Amino acid sequence: MGCLYCFLGLLLLAARLPLDAAKRFHDVLSSERPSGHMREHNRLNGWSSDENDWNEKLYPMWKRGDPRWRNSWKGGHVQAVLTSDSPALVGSNITFVVNLVFPRCQKEDANGNIVYEKNCRNGTGPSPDLYVYNWTAWAEDSDWGNDTAQSFHVFPDGRPFPHHHRWRKWSFVYVFHTLGQYFQKLGQCSASVSINTTNVTLGPQFMEVTVFRRDRRTYVPIAKVKDVYVVTDQILIFVNMSQKNDRNSSDETFLRDIPIMFNVLIHDPSHFLSASTINYKWNFGDNTGLFVSNNHTLNHTYVLNGTFNLNLTVQAAVPGPCPSPSPRPPRPTPSFSKLYYLNSPAPVDDSPLELWEIPDEDCKIHRYGHFKATITIVEGILEVNIVEMTEVLMPVPQPDDPLMDFVVTCQGTSPTEVCTVVSDPTCQVAQDTVCNPVEVDVGDACLLTVRRAFNGSGTYCVNLTLGDSASLALTSTLVSVPGRHLGSPLRMANGGALASVGCLAILVTVIALLVYKKHKEYKPIENSTEVKGKGLDGFLEHAKVKFFPRCQEKDPLLKNPPRVL
Repeated sequence: MGCLYCFLGLLLLAARLPLDAAKRFHDVLSSERPSGHMREHNRLNGWSSDENDWNEKLYPMWKRGDPRWRNSWKGGHVQAVLTSDSPALVGSNITFVVNLVFPRCQKEDANGNIVYEKNCRNGTGPSPDLYVYNWTAWAEDSDWGNDTAQSFHVFPDGRPFPHHHRWRKWSFVYVFHTLGQYFQKLGQCSASVSINTTNVTLGPQFMEVTVFRRDRRTYVPIAKVKDVYVVTDQILIFVNMSQKNDRNSSDETFLRDIPIMFNVLIHDPSHFLSASTINYKWNFGDNTGLFVSNNHTLNHTYVLNGTFNLNLTVQAAVPGPCPSPSPRPPRPTPSFSKLYYLNSPAPVDDSPLELWEIPDEDCKIHRYGHFKATITIVEGILEVNIVEMTEVLMPVPQPDDPLMDFVVTCQGTSPTEVCTVVSDPTCQVAQDTVCNPVEVDVGDACLLTVRRAFNGSGTYCVNLTLGDSASLALTSTLVSVPGRHLGSPLRMANGGALASVGCLAILVTVIALLVYKKHKEYKPIENSTEVKGKGLDGFLEHAKVKFFPRCQEKDPLLKNPPRVL
């Protein structure tokens, strides 16, 4: 009985040895295993089945949480970031890109080596070494012609590396895995791969990437990443809607009586539809009918307020092979068994033309895309114009900044705010921005005056905007602000001050004359000869007598108008 147990144990051990000795790709890379039917149906060109053997000795692989991951990279942990241009239309190509993110203060140089960045400090301070991994020196130690080197210049499945002049710079091995198949590639800190989705099952799929680094005679796993990609039979479209004077295009609220521009964007990164005939069928929901166009842009104007349902259908006819038809049974009457092509002549003989005789180039694969949106149409400010610009003449000394008045008219609803942006003459460099609320109703005429100050004389670009809750209307103009001249308010004010001083002097003189007439002193006859001189002396003496009388004698006769002396 004991011998029997030993024999059975030996059989079990012998049965287990092949499993332990040879691991397969699906054992190492992923626990998800598609069925044989799925693997056969989703055949990818250039990819290999994950049933192949994996060289675990040259490419060891650790499970998640294994402590050996901590020492897989010098100075920290390497992160792999996987992106793609998913979702993809079935039949098109989808591209995956992997980028490696190194620990702080590490980067890849032009030769593919990993070096420390200069003047970069991490938690442990600057490193005295220049290289993190000097793979160029390692490559010089080996040669492609050396039999020993050939033994480890291979992929995990044993296939040799491609003999390329840049092989010394490729220090990372990338293994892509999806749909029960894998693809191996050398690269630097970034790698990409594309697959055709003709045979890929519709729906979400997983792409997994494992990255290894060179370590002289072996390879060390440093990162593993997984991402979801989607294959669909629907054309992926997005419609960008824009309108002049619309305040916020993202809220899908637009203005009445102004055209809305609809721009259709098709997600087709591999240009799969570039040779296709694409038609756009629009229904704007305002009872204007169906619009069919082969242009991806279209303008439409809503003339009524309200809410409208927009529907767009995009149809693409993609050239493709005809499906394999089923043989038809013979028809009893040959005259009714003829098939005719559209826009082609009928056959001249009476032999029936079967379906499989149709050439492949006549077949099309139709793909469709749909877009729906709910649009709200409201009233807004349709137009704004500057009809007059005048310089403000101040009756008092003008401040340093000259003032200008802008007379503005608008169409549509009444604005609630006005903003002006003063820029240089090229309208590129903004110098001043001022916004003010419009607190009064401007009425149906929509006429208002905007006063703005300028930083000295010169030519300025003025952008003036009127806005309300739904719209913004803009207009621009160039304005020439004059400098101070002889007729400017400041010089007029200074001249007025001088004139006022002169008038004041005249007024004082008149008052003095009136006082003189009222209180003129009596002068004896003998003294009158003293002022009868001629010339300047006589005039001065006469004025002296009038303004500085010698006595206070008064007589009622002196109230009469003086006579001219």
